[in-house]
Amino acid sequence: MSRQAKLLQVLNEEIVACRKCPRLVEYRERVAREKRFAYRDWTYWGKPVPGFGDPCAQLLIVGLAPGAHGSNRTGRNFTGDRSGVFLYQALYDAGFANQPNAVSRDDGLRLTNLYIAAAVRCAPPDNKPLPSEILNCRGYLERDIDILQPRAVLALGKIAWDVFMGVLKHRGAIPARVAHRFAHGAEVDIPEARLRLFGVYHPSQQNTQTGLLTPAMYAKVLGRVRRFLEQEPRLKVEFAEKKKKMLTRIRRGR
Repeated sequence: MSRQAKLLQVLNEEIVACRKCPRLVEYRERVAREKRFAYRDWTYWGKPVPGFGDPCAQLLIVGLAPGAHGSNRTGRNFTGDRSGVFLYQALYDAGFANQPNAVSRDDGLRLTNLYIAAAVRCAPPDNKPLPSEILNCRGYLERDIDILQPRAVLALGKIAWDVFMGVLKHRGAIPARVAHRFAHGAEVDIPEARLRLFGVYHPSQQNTQTGLLTPAMYAKVLGRVRRFLEQEPRLKVEFAEKKKKMLTRIRRGR
């Protein structure tokens, strides 16, 4: 196990045990007890959802928060709901995932050069976390960043963008959040943090079913992200080596 993997494991165990936000604790656990009728036979996760992916990733995706009957049920980011159906298909098409679907933590999904985290780790009522709850979770995101040291960050939606900008401002990497406004397809170099930030609309049902967000729109941005990561010879070599190691692990059933 690599150093990054060990540090992420420790962090994720701490996240799963977190009870900092009483409102979120009560909601996530109540949903896990009451369940949705379609998932009445499931044992819901009902805890904070840890990060997931390649511990040596150069790309970090930051989402908003777990869905009440998606990640709060399955225990893995964007797994078991319509947002995940859209997102993982896009990641598979872009070469960051080994399969296009995500239904449970043991479905064989693996990510290459990509790690997925969230601004808030517990499912919030109405998908709307409070500012204080976002602040309580910010330290976990900062530790994800410190461990991974990503070359690129992809923010899914305005809240994730603003939270990440808040981290950069807190660290003195940018003078103010308003200097870089969110938009789908936004792209900002942050020299002080040695990374590039990309923005896309969140893959929520509201966005995908109304046509505000299409697969082609995600493909275009993910293509730009991948070209950015591959533009330096050193990065190309590292990406190829990681992909080779991942394929070897898959063949060996690990």
